[in-house]
Amino acid sequence: MKVYLGLGTNLGDKELNLRVALQKIEERIGKIISLSAFYATAPWGFQSENNFLNAAVGVETVLSPVGILESTQRIEQEIGRLHKSRDGVYSDRLIDIDLLLYGDKILQDESLIVPHPLMTDRKFVLEPLAEIAPDVVHPVFHKTIKELFLALS
Repeated sequence: MKVYLGLGTNLGDKELNLRVALQKIEERIGKIISLSAFYATAPWGFQSENNFLNAAVGVETVLSPVGILESTQRIEQEIGRLHKSRDGVYSDRLIDIDLLLYGDKILQDESLIVPHPLMTDRKFVLEPLAEIAPDVVHPVFHKTIKELFLALS
């Protein structure tokens, strides 16, 4: 299954944080088949003096969506993230890894919603994703990632 992940970091050695996360993704989730450039972006949803470095990655995996979620959360903890955002309250972080798309599947349960429910509101997600997957169609909105990005720009 081809999946897309979004990565972000705004603390420490940001490029190193992304590269370590990518190495662990390849070891535990699957073969990286595409990787965007790294994008410097302003914080979204909270105030911080620390800008982010964001990227998107395409991965070929045999893991289930929940398996990916468990793996990404373990990777985040190993890199030093202590907790996920709670109740929509965001904060600085060493690494954040979000499952954006799992093929063309639509999933929703108490632990995971795919496609990521906020991805179409976030330029820092859509810009790198449009770089590596411009023609992929969002399974809910039935528009390409490039179309969604251009609508947000």
